[in-house]
Amino acid sequence: MIHKNISIIVAIAQNFAIGKNNDLLFHLPNDLKRFKAITTGKTIIMGRNTLLSLPKWPLPNRRHVVISDNPEDQFEGCEMASSVEEAIKLVKTDDEAFIIGGGMVYRQFYPLAGKLYLTLVHKDFDANVFFPEIDYTQWKEENREDHFDEKNDFSYSYLDLLR
Repeated sequence: MIHKNISIIVAIAQNFAIGKNNDLLFHLPNDLKRFKAITTGKTIIMGRNTLLSLPKWPLPNRRHVVISDNPEDQFEGCEMASSVEEAIKLVKTDDEAFIIGGGMVYRQFYPLAGKLYLTLVHKDFDANVFFPEIDYTQWKEENREDHFDEKNDFSYSYLDLLR
């Protein structure tokens, strides 16, 4: 079942790579600004390791839902969910809630999400965490912006996709 209020926001390499050793693969300041602009005032849903990988948490002006199968996990400023289903119940009245990672959480929510905010870096990266392969026939492109990052010497695109 597609949940229209569940959106995924993710930056991926063209080989679907999203991370290595619990860290990001690249640093795109404009993408971080976009992430902040899109998610501020909203709920963000993540796995435990993604929360712990953030330089500082909770992120300001966002409701945090953290999925963990360890009932003893408690994090200041965060609501806990023991499953995807429980996280969905916590955000059922939200206009839009954002899945922000990590890999396992993305895989579980990908078939359920109604919108995908994708930053697609047009380069392959060595990684040990990957986003599910995107079947673009399931998605309608709502918006696209193409950019080039001189510091990193690669191009990337912002894609807003609706299911």
